[in-house]
Amino acid sequence: MKKFFIPVSLIALAAVLVLPVYAGGSKEPAAPGKVVLTMGSWRADDVAQVNALLAEYGRMNPGVEIRFQPTNPPDYNATLRLQLDSGTGPDLMYARSYATGQELFNAGYFGDCTGIPGVTENFTESNLAPWRMSDGRMFAVPFAAVSHAVYYNKTIFQKEGLSIPQTYEDFLALCGTLASKGYTPLANGVADEWDILEVIFLGMLPNFTGGAADRVRYEDGTKQLNDANFVAAFQAMADAAKYLPRGFEAVTYNDSQALFNTQQAVMFMDGSWTAGVYADAPFEWGLFAMPAPRGRETRITFHPDMAITYNTKTKYPNECRDFLAWLASREGASTASTSLPLGFFPMINFPIQLADPHANEFLALNTGKETDARFVWPKLMDLYAPMNQAVIQVLKGELTPRQAADAMEAEAAKVR
Repeated sequence: MKKFFIPVSLIALAAVLVLPVYAGGSKEPAAPGKVVLTMGSWRADDVAQVNALLAEYGRMNPGVEIRFQPTNPPDYNATLRLQLDSGTGPDLMYARSYATGQELFNAGYFGDCTGIPGVTENFTESNLAPWRMSDGRMFAVPFAAVSHAVYYNKTIFQKEGLSIPQTYEDFLALCGTLASKGYTPLANGVADEWDILEVIFLGMLPNFTGGAADRVRYEDGTKQLNDANFVAAFQAMADAAKYLPRGFEAVTYNDSQALFNTQQAVMFMDGSWTAGVYADAPFEWGLFAMPAPRGRETRITFHPDMAITYNTKTKYPNECRDFLAWLASREGASTASTSLPLGFFPMINFPIQLADPHANEFLALNTGKETDARFVWPKLMDLYAPMNQAVIQVLKGELTPRQAADAMEAEAAKVR
């Protein structure tokens, strides 16, 4: 699920011209007395689910209709910026976390959500932080997070008498056992590049570098990205490389999903958003947290993925803010929990019981464990591309773990 942003392109410009969105609402006529709002998003796969959520809101608020108008995910950032620059942006829109969203707030496009009822009361500080400015103002209402874990084939585990590993050393031993029995232990490949960084390396990195407090120390230079912890994290990737599919360099993300779904690979390190792909899998599957090395604490990358904000140029600011207040309430979050795609989790600070057992299994992994966003998102997004390439080069044997870590520290020194 690639989320990394791209430069403005002719493709994005064409998307604006072909699929215009209007800050005053849709061009289609509204029913008499009804306000029509548009909502922009990068979640083009979620049309049915989001429409169900918006229909429920419309049932309770018959004077308002919200029309979901998503953009092709890789084009969203560039397309949205072009729309906002030209005054044709949606009334409501999904907001990226941290720097990308902050930039649009500073440009005057994202509305100030600080005073919307429920926003500061109903979310934890860690869930507010990704959409909070340095002065405390909120530029969006937290909506959904995603989690990282290891999918595993329960049927094969039971057949072979295998158990869930408790340390990273156990995980490697498990992979070795599976390989010795003729199985492909891991489904992951690197052809699409983004997932090997976002899902695997950043998913397991807190097990080596520590939680949010330690992440901040790497961000400000108190700790360096070529210390023993980072070298160990890259070494963990190198150690796992031999358990990837044969020819993993050409294996795409979709290929990886298929390898797991057809039982050609026993495990798949991936995000919660993929859970729905295996709804009809012909075998039992489950989840476990990628374990930390022996003597370290296992942590979970529970990434703040989506928030929703409003356009400062909308003709209907009150209606937009009313909708956001509903999302920030127990009622709205409970409704959203039944409409969110499988693997996306409400971030509100109320107990939410989900209908799908695997979704609850994902959430249960967080119990008793520290969670944090993906390492580079808060302050080090400039490291995304070089870190991505470093991980791939380590897997291919083109860089040693030490060389990769040194390269990361050199890149971090440029942006601190």
